[in-house]
Amino acid sequence: MALPVEILFGIYLGVLTGIVPALIAGVLGFIFKYFTGVTIPGLGVVALALAIAGVNGGLLALNDQTIRSSDRAPAILTAILVVLMLSLYAHAQGDKLGANVPKRVSFRKLRERTLSTDVVELVGGRGQVRVTVAGEVGDMEGYPPLPAETRRSIAEGEWTFPADIPLAELETRFAERLKTELELADVSVRIDEEARATVTAAPPTGGLSKRVPKGKRAVSVPALVPTGLARGDVVKVRTPDLTVEGTLLAARSGGKPAEGTGAGATASAEGGDDPEAEARPAEGRAEDPRTDGGEPAATPVAPPTTGTTTGGEGRVTVAVDRSEAGPLLRAGRGRVLVCSRGTRREFELTTLLRRAGKRFRKVSVVAGGALDGHTIGEASVREAYDVAVLAARHDAKWTVAPSGSQSLSAGDELFVVGTHEALDRFGEVAA
Repeated sequence: MALPVEILFGIYLGVLTGIVPALIAGVLGFIFKYFTGVTIPGLGVVALALAIAGVNGGLLALNDQTIRSSDRAPAILTAILVVLMLSLYAHAQGDKLGANVPKRVSFRKLRERTLSTDVVELVGGRGQVRVTVAGEVGDMEGYPPLPAETRRSIAEGEWTFPADIPLAELETRFAERLKTELELADVSVRIDEEARATVTAAPPTGGLSKRVPKGKRAVSVPALVPTGLARGDVVKVRTPDLTVEGTLLAARSGGKPAEGTGAGATASAEGGDDPEAEARPAEGRAEDPRTDGGEPAATPVAPPTTGTTTGGEGRVTVAVDRSEAGPLLRAGRGRVLVCSRGTRREFELTTLLRRAGKRFRKVSVVAGGALDGHTIGEASVREAYDVAVLAARHDAKWTVAPSGSQSLSAGDELFVVGTHEALDRFGEVAA
């Protein structure tokens, strides 16, 4: 038989025989690269392919006398070359696929369920969903039981959210909202496709001292309280002798507390008690079962969801500098002026990023990681991982919007923004 015919016959025989070795080589290449990061050497692929092809070719030879003839050597040699080329190519493709697939097998997509169309309401051209709490609100293990009022506020509250977000994100938003509005220590939420939520929550831990910033003292004085005052407002307390600026921790007017916490008459110090505060009479302490220094009441009072004052005579508790706590206590009565903080543009920015499917995350660089010892530009953070670095802490100094020349080393912290998937990939690389 002519040589060209022998070569064509060898190619046909090689393709027929090399399908199984190529498939096995490709699968093994993917598995080794994906789980171990190791590439199988080419010599190993050749040996494996020849062994499998030998078995496969031997079985063919039992049925075809022409294949066993010694004068078919060119065809057999061509077939061997075809088998090796197919196996090496399949292995290279499997190895490449194993390197590109994310290293963590994530089941996040399985949780990105969608809400049933029956529970989606159209309001102003946009869909929204009203989440209802199904069953009894559970107590979180390791925490005290929830007060009955807080449990009722969760179960009977009106919770409305956009309907165009995955259920996993809806669960996160609901938990964050419960923490913020009811000051809960921890919350676990599970929502099904019918917008029915199963909630497990923990009551607030700690009282006023937990909200006093480090280095500050909480001072409570009687005052004429403006309408609409809420905890967190920046106020000035004016007395005949001084004017003190501080952050409002609690307020009460007309029998209504702001943010659910009445103001005690003593000063709560971070790191110790104030003798001058102890010497002052505890005016108004009976108004609130949870005062600054008193024991908690037998029946806990849950924080109301509407945390603003109604105006009138009352008391305010503000966090002030240590040096100003004593003079303010001695002054007795004061006048309250509210300082403007302007529009909170950061909330608007956060809302826009969330609508675009972006999230924030704080990532730490570990020793020996892919980012350790490199700059942001060298690591190609934006191009390779599709995240943007908003701020970086290097050598105990924060840099906002760092450039590509910003060095990264073990212990550095980064605030990055991106999608959930991009942040997960980047977090794996940093760690």
